[in-house]
Amino acid sequence: MDKISHFSIKKKLVISLVLLVFIFVLLFGRLFYLQVLWGTTLQYRAYDQWTRELPFRADRGDIVDANGVVLAKSSSSYTLYARPNELEDIPYIASSIADIIDMDKDKLIEKLSRKGVSEITVAKSLTKAQMLALIATDVDGLYLTANSDRYYTYGNFLTQVLGFTNSDGVGQSGVELYYDDYLKGVDGASYTQTDLIGRKLSSNVTTYVDSVKGMTTKLTIDYYMQSFAQKAVEDAQRTYSSNSASCIIMSANTGAVLAMASAPTYDLNDIPRDDMDLLLKGSRNLLVTDVYEPGSTFKILTSAIGLEQNAIKNSYYCGGSATVDGQRIKCWRSIGHGSQDFKHGIQNSCNCVFMDIALTVGKNKMYDYFSDFGLGAKTGVDITGEAGGIMLNLDRIQNVDIARIGFGQAIAVTPIQLVSAVCSVVNGGKLYTPYVVDSITDVKGNTAYSHVPTVRNTTVSQSTSDTMKEYLYSVVSEGGGKNAYVAGYNIGGKTGTAQKYENGAIARGKYISSFLGFTDVGDDTLVCLLLVDEPQGYTYYGSIVAAPFVGKLFSSIFAYKNIAPNYKDGEAPSYTEIDMPDLTGMSIADALVELKRAGLDCEIGGDGTKVTYQFPAAGQKVRSTAVVLISTE
Repeated sequence: MDKISHFSIKKKLVISLVLLVFIFVLLFGRLFYLQVLWGTTLQYRAYDQWTRELPFRADRGDIVDANGVVLAKSSSSYTLYARPNELEDIPYIASSIADIIDMDKDKLIEKLSRKGVSEITVAKSLTKAQMLALIATDVDGLYLTANSDRYYTYGNFLTQVLGFTNSDGVGQSGVELYYDDYLKGVDGASYTQTDLIGRKLSSNVTTYVDSVKGMTTKLTIDYYMQSFAQKAVEDAQRTYSSNSASCIIMSANTGAVLAMASAPTYDLNDIPRDDMDLLLKGSRNLLVTDVYEPGSTFKILTSAIGLEQNAIKNSYYCGGSATVDGQRIKCWRSIGHGSQDFKHGIQNSCNCVFMDIALTVGKNKMYDYFSDFGLGAKTGVDITGEAGGIMLNLDRIQNVDIARIGFGQAIAVTPIQLVSAVCSVVNGGKLYTPYVVDSITDVKGNTAYSHVPTVRNTTVSQSTSDTMKEYLYSVVSEGGGKNAYVAGYNIGGKTGTAQKYENGAIARGKYISSFLGFTDVGDDTLVCLLLVDEPQGYTYYGSIVAAPFVGKLFSSIFAYKNIAPNYKDGEAPSYTEIDMPDLTGMSIADALVELKRAGLDCEIGGDGTKVTYQFPAAGQKVRSTAVVLISTE
């Protein structure tokens, strides 16, 4: 029995020792977890419990045009907070600040007397002057925080491109959304030590963490070209009472978008947040998000493909229609164009010519080139909501389908997709990725992002490009694009008149009128597409509705870039040249008087009272037919 008892005691001691070691390990592990692994988190939680945080929202970065013109900026406003537990004489406090914050004294007393809350918001959107006046009262229990309000310098200018932010300063559309991570900045705050019920400790030392402003985002958009484009679409939309009008100008040599305008639009400083239909419609960038049948502007691509494939014939005949797969397809000219060569077929925009080219090339090769041109796929432009276009499935396509595609039916593209493809036709065959943001820099001037022009594909040869340019110049100088002609300059292009569809059928009397033009400006080639959706009345051909506005737009660009005309025999200028007066610093009223005296018309940007800059600059020669731009802030 003694041996058994001794063994039993030893066993119990061992078990107890093991238990003690196990408990010790658990305690040590828990302490290690709390102090080492979780220590930092617990410190933050403790700090959060004994401090009160008041945030300072960071200013969003500026958005500027290619010339540095500020298009969107942030300004500081202030919010007044109160901590009821720290307010000792509420009637006195209310009488001290009521006039400063423009609030009824009795309502203010009622607000400040609320119980059961540690903090209340007294007033928002206070100015710097109000903030300084409140600080001067030196009342305990009142606190101010800085906020950042977004302001768009020119209101309804570049509405769809710039986009807007919500009440918390977060990008919701356009560049504001796409580049939100760069623009939003880093918020700051003040930290005040308090007791358990939120009262400031007598030994408190308030800690301030400064906010960091967001980065400056520089667009490829040129303010002046955008102004010309905006005026063009507004004039077109108003003249023809259309659903909308839109315009894009792109550099053929880089893919940079120099202008992107739509009408109607809305003021970014007065966003219709209470009307979601209007907000969504007005925020959609039609040039990127919507697809349409391009009509005759698509013939530029068909022509280039035909040249590349040696599918061009010496002569074509148009009797007003052609029959394919038993279906009669009409030319736009019901009596036909008769016999014509390829050049005149382009000038006449003869559907029969382009049906023939498409059928000669064949559906497989045509679709190979469509892929090279980027059709049916997104361009990759840095704008949200881009569509990819609509193409019939190659396995199901018939001859009659490829014939219609040859002249711009039975295929749907986005405007930016078509412009990108045509840029490659006139630049020697390089298909660039279009873009609207050139570079982004932080508050210290360091470059955080810089776009490098990207060639996505090669589409046509240099010889095809050169030939196409000559043919398209002749369309404007001799053919259906004459209304885009500007004396002394080479402008090429193609008109387009596309029928619209509703519920799968042609909508009678509804068209999209367009003109797609290009011209050399210095070392660059600019490609411009202007669309008018459902022009009202009997006039709906792109040659009449859209082409004149592109001609005027290019004329303004020539003046802006100081591109001198080169007149041919028999051409003469239809304008006089005037010395541009100096308007900088003048009131708007005085500037208008000065311009009227000089015989000049103008457009005004901004809602300020004084002229901050002008185009053209003082002393430059300006044509009497040009539109002068004056801007205010």
